[in-house]
Amino acid sequence: MIEKKHWENLRQAIGKFPSVNILVVGDIIVDHFIWGSVSRISPEAPVPVVNVTDETLLLGGSANVLHNLYALGAKASICGVIGDDAMGEHLLTLLDEIDSPKNGVIKTNDRPTTKKSRIIAQNQQVVRVDREKSGPLSKNTIADLCAFLDSHLSSFDAVIVSDYSKGVICAPLMDHLRKKLQDLQIPMIVDPKPFHADLFHDATIITPNHHEAELMSGIEIDDDESLLQAASTLLDKSGSTAVLITRGEAGMALLEKKKQIFTIPTVAKEIYDVTGAGDTVIASLSLGLASGLSFAEAATLANFAAGIVVGKVGTATASATELLEILS
Repeated sequence: MIEKKHWENLRQAIGKFPSVNILVVGDIIVDHFIWGSVSRISPEAPVPVVNVTDETLLLGGSANVLHNLYALGAKASICGVIGDDAMGEHLLTLLDEIDSPKNGVIKTNDRPTTKKSRIIAQNQQVVRVDREKSGPLSKNTIADLCAFLDSHLSSFDAVIVSDYSKGVICAPLMDHLRKKLQDLQIPMIVDPKPFHADLFHDATIITPNHHEAELMSGIEIDDDESLLQAASTLLDKSGSTAVLITRGEAGMALLEKKKQIFTIPTVAKEIYDVTGAGDTVIASLSLGLASGLSFAEAATLANFAAGIVVGKVGTATASATELLEILS
């Protein structure tokens, strides 16, 4: 944990969030929650019968990263793909509700808008049902995404790449984005998927979770030595400036080039639901970096934000007010 003398830096950075503008590039998802209660087992099969009491549709996937940025007081836009369908229209309505620009959202008729439906009873997830079509995007869709980047990229302070393996994060798009970012000197913060690791070279920082870090490094992490070895391997392989490994109840571990590993213990008092916690981490980390914090300070801020959201059920966000309360 950073010394308390640095906490004023964190508070000052939060005050700068409203002046920061961040682009999120990635897989747009609608998170569908069906809330209910269980009092009996079905006579038809050994499964619980859920009595539905409420349903909610929320911004999910990379759109949840966007939602986190807005909840923290920043400005942000999203670049991704939706289907030409009713769920896609609802997604656009959700963007309207947070007053987010929609010109980076590309409609396509060759796949539906991705939706993840979760049935929750007594604060426990009973089952999840996914409606999606992943795989390569059409050349025309990729061209539309690249055209948006060409027209708008220079207006952002940082770019978040949020990969949910639905097809948006692909070699043609990442090659185009990387070249543009190099020319503009804008940082790229990446939440990676292991089987796309080769797409994220030269990122400013990558944020794999514990399991992803093991898969990407080929090293089983079971103690401090293997943690350092895995982080060092990821730093070398990715060519990034830093690696932040999120480790759930074990906190986080940050490794920068030519520095010692920096471990951050979790601050979560109770963990109810980790859904979307990685989105909160990358959103708050990116805002911290864009507001002038060091990697260690921004990672500490992200750890506080993650501690807030895992104490809530469902796809949740942390607010600037909640962060300031913790820091005070």
